[in-house]
Amino acid sequence: MWKWLHPYAKNQAAYGLCGQMMPWFLWIGASLFLTGCVWGLAFAPSDYQQGDAFRIIYVHVPSALLSMGLYSGMAIMAFVGLVWQIKNAYLAMVSIAPVGAMVTVVALATGAIWGKPMWGTWWEWDARLTSELILLFLYLGVLSLYSVFDDRLKAGKVTAILVLVGSVNLPIIHYSVEWWNTLHQGATITKFAKPSMPTEMLIPLLLSLFGYGFLLASLVCYRIQTALLANDALRPWAQKILLQRAQKASVIGEGNK
Repeated sequence: MWKWLHPYAKNQAAYGLCGQMMPWFLWIGASLFLTGCVWGLAFAPSDYQQGDAFRIIYVHVPSALLSMGLYSGMAIMAFVGLVWQIKNAYLAMVSIAPVGAMVTVVALATGAIWGKPMWGTWWEWDARLTSELILLFLYLGVLSLYSVFDDRLKAGKVTAILVLVGSVNLPIIHYSVEWWNTLHQGATITKFAKPSMPTEMLIPLLLSLFGYGFLLASLVCYRIQTALLANDALRPWAQKILLQRAQKASVIGEGNK
């Protein structure tokens, strides 16, 4: 069933796959995200309670959801690496971590900016906010733990265990507003049967979410390519690509003189 994964255990094949997907993710993501943000910020109606302050939702909600989605991707890569012993899965896992940390910081920052006028405070030790902060610490912990070991394979295995253990935090983040009495509002777009937003607000939010997701996917692909090149820097295929990049940079530099 999983034999389709085997060719991508080779670094060169994985590098090529990322190179094929990256431009598609980039252009689709840029188009969707730009459309969603312009629609949401300029044309969506104001909220009847929050006025125009609610418009930060078009950045905050995608960031919050994708911070969990990226960690889920890390957990999948950790599982693949541990079960099928695919080393590239560990590289992908660690490549996702800084992107996830960045998105989590954006989610926390935009949440604080939104919370100040709504709640009267920048921060509250609310269940949702606290569990999201723990998610940031998990991302940072993954990066720190992986860098401790000189043996990359051992580093990948140990870090993968941390990632899988930390995935317990994901349902806590998602269901915290239901399990505890919190300041944070309940689900908005994950209530598929009846979303808590009118259509004219929901559509641009979905466009922003998917666009943001594709943009982050392109960034993850780029980071995986960089990790693969660094890992195989002495191999012929990697040296050929590095030489091509150096020649291209040299031509560009001469053209700018």
